[in-house]
Amino acid sequence: QVQLVESGGGLVQAGGSLRLSCAASGNILSIRAMGWYRQVPGKQRDLVAVITRGGSTNYADSVKGRFTISRDTAKNTVYLQMNTLKPEDTAVYYCNADGVLTTMGIVDYWGQGTQVTVSS
Repeated sequence: QVQLVESGGGLVQAGGSLRLSCAASGNILSIRAMGWYRQVPGKQRDLVAVITRGGSTNYADSVKGRFTISRDTAKNTVYLQMNTLKPEDTAVYYCNADGVLTTMGIVDYWGQGTQVTVSS
């Protein structure tokens, strides 16, 4: 079975940095894209950044210029470098793997979520 394991969340002061990691494991043949979403109470889960197998990236406007997504395709691992963090970045961050191909078909998977808290 496929699972996504996240790490790197925590508490940081405004202006600081954090680096999130997410590794997909299991009998995986390929993954189309991996990305990060975030959610706060009372709000929908929103896209933060995504990167495709070919390296194309897309960012939410609110994080452009501050966050950088990268991927090690061979290791099925995605990273999110978060710089110049703001209190409004506080949320639970979820890793996503889209178009995960296994012998059972193509399925979307989510990580367990990791808390990021930015103090003012």
